[in-house]
Amino acid sequence: MNNKQKALLISDCICFLVFLFFLFSLPKQLFKSPTSFVLEASNGELLSASIASDGQWRFPVADSVPGKFVKCITAFEDQRFFLHLGVDPVAMSRAMKQNLSAKTVVSGGSTLTMQVIRLSRKQNRNVWQKLTEMWLAVRLEFTHSKKEIIGLYAANAPFGSNVVGLNAASWRYYGRKAENLSWGEMATLAVLPNSPSLVHPGKNSNRLIKKRNDLLDKLARLAIIDQATADLSKSEPIPGNPLPLPQNAPYLLSRFKEERKSLQISSTSLKTTIDYDLQLKLNELLKRYNNRYKANDINNIAALVLDIKTGTVKSYIGNCYQPENAAFESYVDMIKAPRSPGSTLKPLLYASMLSDGMLLPHTLVADVPTQIAGYTPQNYDLSYDGAISADKALSRSLNIPAVKMLQQYKYERFYDKLKKLDFTTLNQPADHYGLSLILGGSEVTMWDLAKSYMGMARTLNHFNEYQGKYNPHDYDAPVYVKDLKSPFKKEGIELNSMLDHGSIWATFNAMEEVMRPGDEGLWEQFSSSQRVAWKTGTSFGFRDAWAIGLTPNYIVCVWVGNADGEGRPGLMGIDVAAPVLFDIFRQLPSSKWFEIPKTKLKKMLTCKQSGFKAGEYCTNKVIELVPFSGEKTGVCPYHKLVHLNSKGTLRVTDKCESTAVMQHQKWFILPPAMEYYYKIKNSDYKILPPFMPGCDEAGGNTVMDMIYPKNNAIVYIPIELDGTRGKIVLNAAHRNPETKIYWHIDAEYMGNTKSFHQLAVSPKPGKHALTIVDENGERLTQIFTVLEKDKKLKIISPVDL
Repeated sequence: MNNKQKALLISDCICFLVFLFFLFSLPKQLFKSPTSFVLEASNGELLSASIASDGQWRFPVADSVPGKFVKCITAFEDQRFFLHLGVDPVAMSRAMKQNLSAKTVVSGGSTLTMQVIRLSRKQNRNVWQKLTEMWLAVRLEFTHSKKEIIGLYAANAPFGSNVVGLNAASWRYYGRKAENLSWGEMATLAVLPNSPSLVHPGKNSNRLIKKRNDLLDKLARLAIIDQATADLSKSEPIPGNPLPLPQNAPYLLSRFKEERKSLQISSTSLKTTIDYDLQLKLNELLKRYNNRYKANDINNIAALVLDIKTGTVKSYIGNCYQPENAAFESYVDMIKAPRSPGSTLKPLLYASMLSDGMLLPHTLVADVPTQIAGYTPQNYDLSYDGAISADKALSRSLNIPAVKMLQQYKYERFYDKLKKLDFTTLNQPADHYGLSLILGGSEVTMWDLAKSYMGMARTLNHFNEYQGKYNPHDYDAPVYVKDLKSPFKKEGIELNSMLDHGSIWATFNAMEEVMRPGDEGLWEQFSSSQRVAWKTGTSFGFRDAWAIGLTPNYIVCVWVGNADGEGRPGLMGIDVAAPVLFDIFRQLPSSKWFEIPKTKLKKMLTCKQSGFKAGEYCTNKVIELVPFSGEKTGVCPYHKLVHLNSKGTLRVTDKCESTAVMQHQKWFILPPAMEYYYKIKNSDYKILPPFMPGCDEAGGNTVMDMIYPKNNAIVYIPIELDGTRGKIVLNAAHRNPETKIYWHIDAEYMGNTKSFHQLAVSPKPGKHALTIVDENGERLTQIFTVLEKDKKLKIISPVDL
């Protein structure tokens, strides 16, 4: 290899090394400063923002830069921006000439590309840094488009005080997004990065106005705007004190901060699915209710609106935002907070029992005083119906029937169902909750509760789309990120589901029967009033008031209470949460009711009085649409064939009356305890005639029942205010109230009763045998235990409406 070839090789190597240096001289990420978290509605409007961790208002780089700003900033800073490759020789020559002539630096000659490099490097300005900026500016132009470069400049240029970037400046100084600024406003912002100190209220205002006006005249000379527009723009005021940024969805913003990594979103800016107008309306609506409820020291309120068909969040109000009053704890996002759900889980139990063939929609359920292993549920009004249809028990939110239903369904089974529905707060084993699970004994979040109801509604909506099959993804969590890949996938269609179409349809119909607050049923007279399936809930101690409702299109969930858990009189779902619920529905478009899933329902002959599958002795049979699983239910146990004497006034047997003269009648007969309360509220209930004297009733004792205490009950007798030991009131039911009952405790005679079979006694602590005997010799014996005076009976009695 000769010298010429060696020199050529060295020259090539040097060029290659220079090329490599040029190629890798630019950092992969120019700007590493933290950015503000920014939340936008589905239409692009700003919902909420928070300051960056370094104390600067700095929005992430936007997808586009407003055309007005591009024209203003290039006219002011870099007229040949779209012509040069990062360095403008003409501008540089002019700057050098001006600086030499003035014997000081009056112009830098920097292009916008060079300013982007300078902003990213944050180095002291000198000749070496200027050369470095020129080198890197050329490098930047090779890999970034002009649109990207102007975007980097707009996002990182200083705009005075702690405001960085055009978008942040637009909101801080004018209270709206940059796309909506006028020419005068945009020209004002365009001159600020050159002298950001000009934007101090009350200072330098004349200099700022002159710079802006000079730019407007320049825009007119360049024919970008006409002179009339320039003159009108000069009359616009310059910014005053910086404006606070909108805080219309601060709780969703906080949620985004926590979930950004799990959502795999790199930017701190998020476009959400929130309906901007709806969010603002509901913010005002909840604020009005909050002001009203604060008179009763009820300080917090939250609401969530979901679009069922798209599975997205339309409004997210985690609390009534009151940062000025720390005592209200309005910083707590109640949509995420675990709270007692009251009775809002009852529809899930009702639907589960229908799906599993343990119930028909109108099956009678016992509503009598109940005590189960020390657990004593009570209805809100402390009354009893004796027996009530399951759907009416749901619509009236009666606690005792719900506990009876859960006892039949098994709380372990219901617990597993809730876990499958992904209730994330069930972090204890099923035995920890027991039967109180159905009355608010667990905790749930509004998010999980609304999600489960949305899954039911989506399943029913998809009945035709999936041709009667089920999609497990219907129960996936809703999303609040716009354009995120939908979690509701159509693959994985299955034959079976946690809850079938027919059961869900029957459940929603039962939920629709609830009387709306203040309407007294009159809403049905108005054609514009939409049908809503809804449920309220009130936790024990009046700590949480709930209302959740749905149509085929929307889920609305409302919570009212105190974030610190303080209970308040009158804090009940029907009174404080339900009015908010229906006011929210009035802001939403109306929709038709759910389509009947005809192929998932079958016609069945049922007993109108009992709601069971009709038996041979049922007197009034009706055809009803029920889920297929209803075939598993038993026939009516309450209609029986009764044998009467020839006059039909007394019951007889073949031992005392000839079968030839007997009357045989079909009779609706409830057990004595159920009958005792049922006949009070149902005047058409016919009591069985007594037996003819000398006739023995076959089949054991069916005439008496113990109402209180139940067998194996545990009771506590308190000490009265005067220091004496209190009493318990024994209560029994007899089919013939005029029959005398004799009471015995441990073989000791305690007294007798007639008509009203109640007796006050004060037995000693320990286990006792209670025996009652009627005057016909019918006998009933049950065991109960009286606790010691220092051991109180655990009575869990959540209040609900």
